[in-house]
Amino acid sequence: MAQSRRVNPVMAVGTPERRQAVLLAMLLVVVLAFAARLVWVQVIEGPRLAAAAQADRSYTYTDHAARGSIVDSNGTVLATSVQTYRVVADLMSIPAYTPQDSEGEVTGYGAAAAARDLAPILGLDRNRLGAELVGEDRYHIIAREVTPEVWQEIAALNVPGISAEETAERSYPNGSTAGQIVGWVNDEGDGAAGLESSLNSRLLGTDGEFTVEIGATGQVIPTGQNVSTPAVPGCDVHLTIDADLNWYAQRTIDETVDTYGADWGAVVVIDTRTGQILALADSDAVDPNDPGASRYSGSHAVQDVYDPGSTGKVLTVLSALEEGEVTPTTAIEDPYRLTTENGQTFHDHTEHPDQMLTTTGVLAYSANTGTVNIGSRMSDATRYEYMQRLGWGTRTGVGLPGETAGLLHHYEDWDGAMRYTTMFGQGVSVNLLQNTSVFSTIANDGVRMPLSIVDGYDCSDGYEEVDPGEPVQVVSEESSEQMIRMLESVVGEEGTGERAAIDGYRTAGKTGTAQIPDGHGGISDVAASFVGIAPADDPQIAVGVVVYRPDSGFFGGTIAAPVFQDVTSFALQSLGVPPSSEPADPYPLRPDDQ
Repeated sequence: MAQSRRVNPVMAVGTPERRQAVLLAMLLVVVLAFAARLVWVQVIEGPRLAAAAQADRSYTYTDHAARGSIVDSNGTVLATSVQTYRVVADLMSIPAYTPQDSEGEVTGYGAAAAARDLAPILGLDRNRLGAELVGEDRYHIIAREVTPEVWQEIAALNVPGISAEETAERSYPNGSTAGQIVGWVNDEGDGAAGLESSLNSRLLGTDGEFTVEIGATGQVIPTGQNVSTPAVPGCDVHLTIDADLNWYAQRTIDETVDTYGADWGAVVVIDTRTGQILALADSDAVDPNDPGASRYSGSHAVQDVYDPGSTGKVLTVLSALEEGEVTPTTAIEDPYRLTTENGQTFHDHTEHPDQMLTTTGVLAYSANTGTVNIGSRMSDATRYEYMQRLGWGTRTGVGLPGETAGLLHHYEDWDGAMRYTTMFGQGVSVNLLQNTSVFSTIANDGVRMPLSIVDGYDCSDGYEEVDPGEPVQVVSEESSEQMIRMLESVVGEEGTGERAAIDGYRTAGKTGTAQIPDGHGGISDVAASFVGIAPADDPQIAVGVVVYRPDSGFFGGTIAAPVFQDVTSFALQSLGVPPSSEPADPYPLRPDDQ
């Protein structure tokens, strides 16, 4: 009989207490693992992960500072920035675009629908725009220089991921008026010419920035990070020029250049009491809205030189007055032809018998030989010193790019002819601003005022006036008054500048007709000029005119003097200067007339 086997019930089933302990241990391990992971995620890695997530959602944009405006002395805007927009797309959000019609039916999806709706508004090709709107770029520019009106149309579509950034487009409302002074900006918005270039740092301002969080639909998260540093706008530049006067001067010189077939012409108007430039006009002035359309982008009055011709006789006579070598009525020999001690021969512009003139008569008739006889009473060093003191050979420092210093050789480098030709304005080159400044100094009782074209800067922290520098007493008040009275005879009935006379106003000035190279080895071409002062009895403005290489007319009294008369008449009336109250009291032109 087989023996039966007994089974231990404890071993077969196990004790409940032990089983529960094992399960509890396993659960505890799982809980600890989750807890450890939770601590790792939330405590150790949490800040980093949160920062990374926020960084993925955050976008920083530049808040471009508004470029300052440029205005004339009356506040007329010559350069300003017009608000525009740069339209950008978050391409990852574009697929969510599902526009609907008026009945709630979906009319398209994603990039194709966005391109269909945006292209007509932006004037872009639909297919090309559709291709641009596909991708993973979170910042893709689809249009620049969009007007506010166009952006409003785009914004009304509510395309996910489409946003705009404010930008600015430079505008010049007065076109070519003072265009060579104002200049223009390049494609990057930096100054490329004129004051836009030389004052670029003043006009630019300081950019700011702002950071926002963008949600999955491309919209700004209202409760998200929003940090900004405000932009500081650029300074507004206030000029000394009068836009209306500058426009009139430009029109007048343009007409003259066209009439006489000249290469170029220029006009300068200076306030003699302050040295402020009221007008600086060039023929064929550039339009900053389209600078490439002009054949010349600079300023003839500042960058180009010419021989002053007989206007330079004023320096010779003024120096002799100041040195006590002559008076306004000193008798001066004036032969038609004169041969100097070193064998140089000079003659007057019109043949005449040998004659005696007063110093005033030498200026009135623009006598070359008489001027040589006056200048020969002084040393070369003395005459050179006065040329320097009156501003020849040095830049005016007016602040316009490309200003020339002219050409004034040191007196020790003058050859036998130049020693004498410099007495009547040949063999030396100046720009119109320099030459007009000489007459402005005479009109201001012999005090040379630093020239300025910028009055000040209107910045975020207030208005800052420009300090042009210290005035300098160059010659005496007495010599200046005598010179003005002498120059009135130039504009008189017997003078070479008769066409510069203005009804109701006493004027004083000097004609200039300088021979210049003709490009064929000769000096048959001329620079015709006139520089004058008005009113002569109460000087307020000095006006300079030059017409370079005319193919007809030739003389400064014929071509340039009428421009002076026209522009000065306009300036006196626009400035509200009253007519002269007393008639002129001219010095005699000949010794016999005394």
